[in-house]
Amino acid sequence: MRIGLGSVPHDDLGDYVDACEESGVDSIWLPDFASSDAVDPLVGLAYAAGRTRRLKLGTGVLVLPGRNPMLVAAQLASLVALAPKRILPTFGVRAVGKRDRGLYPVPGERAAVFDEALVVLRRLLSEPSVTHHGEFFHLDDAAVGPLPARPLDLWLGGSAPVALRRIGRLADGWLGAAVTPAEAAECRAGIERAAADAGREIEDDHYGTNITLLPPGTSDADRAAVLAQTAQRRPDVDPALLVADGWAAARTQVRAFVDVGVTKFVVRPLAPVASWRGFVEEFVAELGPEQT
Repeated sequence: MRIGLGSVPHDDLGDYVDACEESGVDSIWLPDFASSDAVDPLVGLAYAAGRTRRLKLGTGVLVLPGRNPMLVAAQLASLVALAPKRILPTFGVRAVGKRDRGLYPVPGERAAVFDEALVVLRRLLSEPSVTHHGEFFHLDDAAVGPLPARPLDLWLGGSAPVALRRIGRLADGWLGAAVTPAEAAECRAGIERAAADAGREIEDDHYGTNITLLPPGTSDADRAAVLAQTAQRRPDVDPALLVADGWAAARTQVRAFVDVGVTKFVVRPLAPVASWRGFVEEFVAELGPEQT
């Protein structure tokens, strides 16, 4: 069981990355918020790869429809060459924020574009030459390089039934968000059924989720704002079940998810922290012992 960090400080990414590397953090995951001042995830991963030797580097999640999958494959191939065995790409169908959704135009129905883009991406990252003529993408003898020495695991987000079926058919792992442990158990079961129907199998330790955290010292105003936003996103669930209020609550959530077969975690603070380096140190002290 491994736990990484999923927040990106806008003002001092270098110090944050250095602190994670030095403190033994397993991984960092950069979100795709194009209309904000957050660093672009692929640019950020390249920057982090150049500063580190051990830290794993993931996208959480990268919106694939609306991006050229051939160019994304080339970018990932370069990242893997720069940081072998450390790149963890996770993809989603659409942007989380409404402001971002118009920034990813697609040439057809979004889910269908996503499915075909994922097939193209996987082929380009595993085959020396790809010819593909589908509904949305056309390639003749295309190649990116250098190819990864071993196939790159491609993880997907999502929790709707159609997303779970897609993961079972096409992906190597699942990274959930805004789900309870009971819902995560249902998601895993759905993915396993879809994989079996497709004659595939997802590795047992390739199920993960995000854990959102209110760090100690969060103001009452910030706490209320976070809980209100969470309630708006998931009005059917008590926001207290989705947001860990402090480190003890985060540990409780991690253990509850582990009990239902989830073993990868991305912890995302949702309120300002006084010092990112201090936050990393707290993270390692509070959640590091949970790792196996």
